[in-house]
Amino acid sequence: MSPSFDLSGGANGARIVVAMSGGVDSSVVAALAAKTGAEVIGVTLQLYDHGEAVKRSGSCCAGQDIYDAKMVCDRLGIAHYVLDYESRFREGVIDQFVDEYAKGRTPVPCSKCNQGVKFVDLIGFARDLGADCLATGHYVRRVMGEDGKPQLWKGLDPRRDQSYFLYGTTLDQLDFLRFPLGGLPKNQVRQLADEAGLEVANKPDSQDICFVPDGDYAGLVKRLKPETAIPGDIVDLEGRKLGTHEGVVHFTIGQRRGLEIGGQPEPLYVVKIEPDTNRVVVGPKAALAVRSASVEEVNWLAEDQRSVHAKVRSLAPPKPGVWDGERFTFDDPEYGVAPGQSAVFYDGERLLGGGTIGATQAAELEAA
Repeated sequence: MSPSFDLSGGANGARIVVAMSGGVDSSVVAALAAKTGAEVIGVTLQLYDHGEAVKRSGSCCAGQDIYDAKMVCDRLGIAHYVLDYESRFREGVIDQFVDEYAKGRTPVPCSKCNQGVKFVDLIGFARDLGADCLATGHYVRRVMGEDGKPQLWKGLDPRRDQSYFLYGTTLDQLDFLRFPLGGLPKNQVRQLADEAGLEVANKPDSQDICFVPDGDYAGLVKRLKPETAIPGDIVDLEGRKLGTHEGVVHFTIGQRRGLEIGGQPEPLYVVKIEPDTNRVVVGPKAALAVRSASVEEVNWLAEDQRSVHAKVRSLAPPKPGVWDGERFTFDDPEYGVAPGQSAVFYDGERLLGGGTIGATQAAELEAA
């Protein structure tokens, strides 16, 4: 599939704003946009002060990334703006991430960032510039439905699909957004970068949450919420003490490693986290089975579908079930469903919407 910006009036005289993180994907989008003949403007969000320990370089929109984005724009001969959104990012993403973790939930900060700072603020800035669209390097597809309205579909390459993190995109935003890489595999994108002579052609992809590039989520939460590092008890499903822990911050639902409880007849997993009592509740894998989950703050992009598939983790396959507008019930018990995660609904390749998992209902499994 050839990359397209799908501008109704054509590229001549059009203005395309490109969200640029300094990585290869958004850089290729800028190069593709420049080839259309439209006026192209690159915009990079400075999301945090590089000097703080929790905001180390090597991550999205840090110092090196801003420099890389500028170098790409200079090479392409397009304008480049850097917008300081540090306070908005801290309040809307980092603080919320830490608060959720402190409550024993499992947040998905990339989804919240896309719903807030990245799309709301960037689209507002692009519209103020009189742009015809905002283009990003996300691996998703914008497909026109039979009713003439845009739909959001998975990226064609399943290994790169990022639709799970974009469920919060509204219909109004989708009308303005473009995702020219959605039909391409990553190797072809790197090839396009190389052909365009972009310095970032071989730049490694970011692997962690941008504001925690070393993956030490517990370290960040402990710095901002010291109470999450207070030692407490590890108990079984009946409340019997099995051991101790060094703080609830070190655990998430479904976790097995790090419990350090020996002499048990079967492996134990984290089933529940109780910040108020400072307890971590553990049990066998069967105790993790979930029949249904409430979904909060739902954004819906489609019609009135009820029989859908739900994806509850970014790397998990969507599972079939029934959505009643407030709760999703799995056809078969699902494991690894944790409050705070995103539940994202699909009909085949099409993203229907999603929200944040709230309370879960355990499945009643037959004894083996």
